[in-house]
Amino acid sequence: MFPFSEADPISHSSPLPESSEVVIVGGGVIGVSTALFLAARNVQVTLLEKGRIAAEQSSRNWGWIRKQGRDPDELPIVIEACRLWQQLADECGEDIGLRQTGVTYLARTGKDMAKFAKFMQIAAAHDLDTRLLNGADVASGIGGMARRYAGAMTTPSDMRAEPWLAVPALARLAARKGVRIIENCAVRALDTAGGRITGVWTESGRISTSTVLVAGGAWSSLFLRKHGVSIPQLSVRATVAATEPLPEFHAGAAIEDDIAFRRRQDGGYTLAPGGSNLLFVGPDAFRNATKYLPALLDHPFGTRYLPAAPAGFPDSWSTPRDWTPDSKSPFERMRVLNPAPGASDLASIRRGFTTLFPQFKDLRLKTAWAGMIDAMPDVVPVVDRVSAVGGLFVATGMSGHGFGIGPGIGRVMSDLIQGNDTGHKLDRFRFARFSDGSPTRLGPAI
Repeated sequence: MFPFSEADPISHSSPLPESSEVVIVGGGVIGVSTALFLAARNVQVTLLEKGRIAAEQSSRNWGWIRKQGRDPDELPIVIEACRLWQQLADECGEDIGLRQTGVTYLARTGKDMAKFAKFMQIAAAHDLDTRLLNGADVASGIGGMARRYAGAMTTPSDMRAEPWLAVPALARLAARKGVRIIENCAVRALDTAGGRITGVWTESGRISTSTVLVAGGAWSSLFLRKHGVSIPQLSVRATVAATEPLPEFHAGAAIEDDIAFRRRQDGGYTLAPGGSNLLFVGPDAFRNATKYLPALLDHPFGTRYLPAAPAGFPDSWSTPRDWTPDSKSPFERMRVLNPAPGASDLASIRRGFTTLFPQFKDLRLKTAWAGMIDAMPDVVPVVDRVSAVGGLFVATGMSGHGFGIGPGIGRVMSDLIQGNDTGHKLDRFRFARFSDGSPTRLGPAI
């Protein structure tokens, strides 16, 4: 069921083509969605995934599809994404668990409510159905909680879906629309001439192409750095657990300081610590430390640190930073990035949930897993072309927001690649913002 691993059977095994108009590196929600919208415009697309479709963070996330709490520059794209999720769920013809059950942020203090009030101004500007709740509303809306809250912010139109069902379903839809998808096929390197892409080297051979999208999640920075393209992306480990089926006390998703939870299609709940991630400190962490200072100062206790990533991880000290097109790459050495869930995180999940809902003191976890979130210093992604390499595009650093916004980013990237009007302002997501002297601007810290 989840998480996926390289032991899972290969679902997409098209033969390697000699050429393709566009090659997409990475079979997560961003790569798959972009392929879908390119195929809808009759663009020939080959999507290459080193392991399995959605096997990494695209299947390991919380399954929230939210407009609430978004960065103002992301919000127009995620509003579009919500419409697209509904459209694509219909086109898939599969039940991906898409339900409009709302997202709620719980407030312990008046200070929390003040933060929510600031977002309400953004919500109003975009005509969202977001509203503030008082303590009595919260108590009646989510039954059985042992803690009293000062209030909450909720957006009833926000949705949930099962990521391990949704993204593979989108890939099957893409394949039906003509996208050539090849799993277990790592892209080792770009082939360039005169500063432009002429092809990609894969472990199975070369594909001629003039256009490449790198949407490799936690692996994007490692791949790009080999080609002289530097982005200050890091990856942090997030632990998640799934309960056995429980009586329904809330149909949607909610979060407070200690615990996040959402109802699942199978009758259980997906649980996670309220705001705790783990950074393995490697070469990129040292290289990019100063760029992350604003985020660290804004939220100093949201991330814990360990001195070294396990062997083979993107920012492990032992992971090669250079290799040749005819040698085995780091992407083949680790087909699926499958970090172990943190024991302390699991203890925190159990403690946070059973403290809030003591009636479930004998909580049984069905399973637990972890994923590596591709993060950026300003907590918004890079969605852009790379001017230094003609034909190279990047969509990465989704910072834990990728699943919900995925179809929106896919549609935007499709038009950006084709040279069309994207319909959204993308300045905030430009590649050069980390090198042109621009100050780091953080979005809402909620």
